Amino acid sequence: MSQSRKRREALLYHAKPKPGKISVVPTKKYATQHDLSLAYSPGVAEPCLEIAKNKDNVYKYTTKGNLVAVISNGTAVLGLGDIGPEASKPVMEGKGLLFKIFADIDVFDIEVDATDVDKFIETVKAIAPTFGGINLEDIKAPEAFEIERRLKEELDIPVMHDDQHGTAIISAAALKNALEINGKKIENVKIVVNGAGAAAISCTRLYLALGAKREHIVMCDSKGVIRKNRDNLTTQKAEFATDRDLNTLEEAMNNADVFIGLSKGNVVSPEMLLSMAKNPIVFAMANPEPEINYDLAVATRDDIIMATGRSDHPNQVNNVLGFPFIFRGALDVRATKINEEMKMAAVHALADLAKKSVPEQVNIVYDEVSLSFGENYIIPKPFDPRLIYEIPPAIAKAAIESGVAKEPIEDWEKYRNELMDRSGSGSKEVRILHNRARINPKRVLFAEADHLDVLKAAQRVYDEKIGIPILLGNKEIILELKHELGFEDEVTIIDPKTSDEKERRERYAKAYWKRRQRKGITLLQAEKLMRERNYFAAMMVNEGDADALITGYSRPYPSVVKPILELIEKDRGVVKVAATNLLLTKQGPMFLADTTININPTAKELAKITHYTSILAKMFGMKPNVAMLGFSNFGSTKSETSQKIREAVSYMHENYPDLVVDGEIQADFALNEHMLSKEFSFSKLKGKKVNILIFPNLESANITYKLMKQVNEVESIGPILLGLSKPVHVLQLGASVDEMVNMAAVAIVDAQEREKANLSN
Repeated sequence: MSQSRKRREALLYHAKPKPGKISVVPTKKYATQHDLSLAYSPGVAEPCLEIAKNKDNVYKYTTKGNLVAVISNGTAVLGLGDIGPEASKPVMEGKGLLFKIFADIDVFDIEVDATDVDKFIETVKAIAPTFGGINLEDIKAPEAFEIERRLKEELDIPVMHDDQHGTAIISAAALKNALEINGKKIENVKIVVNGAGAAAISCTRLYLALGAKREHIVMCDSKGVIRKNRDNLTTQKAEFATDRDLNTLEEAMNNADVFIGLSKGNVVSPEMLLSMAKNPIVFAMANPEPEINYDLAVATRDDIIMATGRSDHPNQVNNVLGFPFIFRGALDVRATKINEEMKMAAVHALADLAKKSVPEQVNIVYDEVSLSFGENYIIPKPFDPRLIYEIPPAIAKAAIESGVAKEPIEDWEKYRNELMDRSGSGSKEVRILHNRARINPKRVLFAEADHLDVLKAAQRVYDEKIGIPILLGNKEIILELKHELGFEDEVTIIDPKTSDEKERRERYAKAYWKRRQRKGITLLQAEKLMRERNYFAAMMVNEGDADALITGYSRPYPSVVKPILELIEKDRGVVKVAATNLLLTKQGPMFLADTTININPTAKELAKITHYTSILAKMFGMKPNVAMLGFSNFGSTKSETSQKIREAVSYMHENYPDLVVDGEIQADFALNEHMLSKEFSFSKLKGKKVNILIFPNLESANITYKLMKQVNEVESIGPILLGLSKPVHVLQLGASVDEMVNMAAVAIVDAQEREKANLSN
């Protein structure tokens, strides 16, 4: 893209359709006069009086506890320099956007027309009662040091200059991991820091806190090495002045273990890189051009661990990994400051997170096959959904332990769940499902493990201890893919077509033949079928060699479900198998049935589908409230479909009187409690939150769930088969890794429930 096109695109983005990037959105109802009388006069007087009695009540009745000020005077904006407060506003709005999307923190951006330190501090102190925290941004050094120091001392809310501490925290976590990979100890390595601004000073101080030795550090600025005999050094530069006989960056880098660049582009040559010690660590963080080009650096040294500030190379040192989550943790315990203990907690939490198995959605975002801890992955990626529930608890704990938290957290699991809900990363139902599976992991068979995504799902199930995967498919391909993914753990691999499985094939064939010999199946046919993965897989579950089965990723649904229905018996009393999808909507979890099996079920079959789905909902810990949907409401139309639904409802009322179910009813009335109560106050669904939708036919159910899934980006678990005697589930063609992991968890919990039922009988 040309530079002029990039410029135009950036300007249009900020200008259209509405100028700016953030806005204020009401959080309370405001539709009626009554609402407005509570929001403002006279109702607003009540919380005002409560706050006047006790200032801490401001956290109870206002947004203060989740509101951060992003404040700048525009004296050091990005790489643009002193461009003034107005010109800094797009950056401050952008920072506000990041706070919101990564940590659900509200922001007012404040641009202050004051370059004088005292005037700036006075202004910030005067507006501080509005906010729960203050993020200082783009203020030039050395004034930035004094401004932050005094505000931290004089205010009782968290204050952080992100330009200093954000880069320091992220790079320190990356350095910690890089040294671990290289087998070096921080107290022994020689470090060269090129740059002496706010970020460089803060980074170096944090490296010292990690264990680096001051005598092993050389800092350079635009004049060369900062030596003790130089005149007019600032207090901060003097802190890192050396008495070694070094004058230039080139001299400093000779035999150095670590280079930290916070200066300008292309100041490091290949020759300087070659002069460094074995297994060098180079963090070239100048933006947009690093101190040395990434491709040039890795071509020059094949033993290098390289990080930059750019997103198009591995190991991006990005402040968004820090500030949203640091403030989140600080706000949630009402910390009075962000201290050194909290910053160090962020360093260790980030470093530790990089060593854990990476969620598939992160691989997808960054177009990676499988990220894993190593020289090209020493720090988490900014879109890692785990950041929101891994980093803030570490910050909060450090705040509590260091004595700066006014509201300590006692229930950490509850807090972790609240953090997940804030960002929408993972729903309550999925977390509950995975946690239940971990309690008693079962052997889950992945019938298409010779496909990369299926193997990724199996790896997730294994890594997250959700279940015990069994891999079915071409063994050579599976081993190759396992190596590619770094999935080195020992798991069972079964290739049904090999001679190794001859005895098992023959045993399964005889068992299958005995069941279907009076339905036209010969022993020879049975033996041939056992070479097909889905027949073999179904028999593995039937014969107790696996507890659950997941299949269907690579083939059309009808062709996969056929052998399943042939081999797996129905549950006692089940006439027809059905399927449901669990959609995780803004209105909460919702089951839709039947989405894949029964084309035009009868009234009794609809009732049975309702019954099966209700049992499944209870397995998820939900109390079923069932709406049986149609295009009319309670007899308003005398069509064949409406009559069928009414008969099904009558059957349910008669045979399952304790189950909340009603219809026929239109979807909007079913999902809008106010409309339902107003028009149909007699309905059993009045005052209930509907969580099961039963459709009159396959067309309506299948179209609805797929439409909701795509248009509203609703997460779906399913289709979940209902009515089988074994935990066997057929995926939709091309299911995502997340969908497969969730379905595996469903199958495992299903197996757990059946085991409990068998033990109790």
